[in-house]
Amino acid sequence: MSEVTVTVRGEHEARIAPERATIRVSVRAEGAERAAVVDRVMRLTEPVRESIVARHDTGVVVDWSSKRLSVRAERPWNNEGKRLAPVHYASIDLTATFAEASELSLWVSDVSPWDGVEVGWVDWHLTTETRSRIEREVAAAAVGVAVTRAQAYATALGLGTVVPVEIADVGLIAPTPVQPFSGMAKVRGAMMQESDAGGASMEYEPDEIVISATVEARFLAR
Repeated sequence: MSEVTVTVRGEHEARIAPERATIRVSVRAEGAERAAVVDRVMRLTEPVRESIVARHDTGVVVDWSSKRLSVRAERPWNNEGKRLAPVHYASIDLTATFAEASELSLWVSDVSPWDGVEVGWVDWHLTTETRSRIEREVAAAAVGVAVTRAQAYATALGLGTVVPVEIADVGLIAPTPVQPFSGMAKVRGAMMQESDAGGASMEYEPDEIVISATVEARFLAR
């Protein structure tokens, strides 16, 4: 046995605590008069915007944005099947990216009781620099696993070192069943609400972000 082709797969993953939290908050108002509803939602939004800007100025919030005012009208039905006068709805969405989960929790605890405020989703993520670095490290480690596995096969066959011939992302060398979110970060988070004599508070507890890589490689074992 002079030469054998060895095809293997290498996997690796890393778990990292989120560095950023981007939250979406909506401010809503409704009523019979369009102008009054628009004026009300603008007034309700202003303190929310000011609280975000103040934290942005101190570095607690690293980025934020505010969407334009959205207004719509609907004519509801009463229990007798008759259309009623139009009801106007107005809303403004804001997003803010916090550098610390603890600061996010404090801010949400402050603004969530405010009139018209609805707290939405939170996206836990890494900075672009950190994600790129971890992805490179995970990919290199996955290749290392493939090399080690191929060498183990060669040794078991009584052969010497292995020489790489081909390497690719999973599925490019050998067909493989589709796996959801393969190679992508899985981001989850939890929000806990506590209540005591001092009032309610929100505490966010993000899960770790998982970054994984899987490669396929072909070697010649001699």
